[in-house]
Amino acid sequence: MDKGDKKRLAVSFINDIRTMDAAVLNALIVREAGEDLAQFFLSYSAGLISRDPSRILENSSSLMLMGYLIRAHEERRRFAWNGAQA
Repeated sequence: MDKGDKKRLAVSFINDIRTMDAAVLNALIVREAGEDLAQFFLSYSAGLISRDPSRILENSSSLMLMGYLIRAHEERRRFAWNGAQA
């Protein structure tokens, strides 16, 4: 997938979650990430933002990118593991 496709998918996903009912979004978070990871990100972002509130834009962007990179890492590991099983 090229970078343009990744951006289109990201924009589409962000638009979808922005309009999602809070209960549906919470269920999605619990199903995909789990409570532990959700709490980890809440705690991590609260600490990050409280250290330097003037950098909230940069920190928010970094958190979004971190989430993306974690997901990409999971996908690579899953692919490598599935390839090893074949």
